[in-house]
Amino acid sequence: MREERGNVKGPITVDEPYTLWGSIFGDVKVVDGGKMYVRGNIHGDLIVDFGGRVHVFGRVTGSLMMFEGTKVINSGTIDGNATNEGGRLYVDSHGIVLGKIKTEKNGKTVVEDKLDTPEEYQA
Repeated sequence: MREERGNVKGPITVDEPYTLWGSIFGDVKVVDGGKMYVRGNIHGDLIVDFGGRVHVFGRVTGSLMMFEGTKVINSGTIDGNATNEGGRLYVDSHGIVLGKIKTEKNGKTVVEDKLDTPEEYQA
């Protein structure tokens, strides 16, 4: 597995297992064979093409665009829109999308409920 720490100049294409602990300044494209763990920051857009897999724990300052045959789990923050054009998008209870979430074609999107408050505390 390839790991990057520190600052990386983009744009870059990921086609292998890859963990980012630092920052990428530019767009990132994850293609078939690419499995990316974002534990740092992407200062640009994240594009996931057919066969790509991504788990965001950190921050994407741009937008997310994913296509058919992809899977993205968001446990971090996406500042822009998240557009799912046929993949599988899962936003867990820690994940934040500041823009709009759009699901088109045969995409499947699940947004986990962020309200873990017991019933007696709910308004």
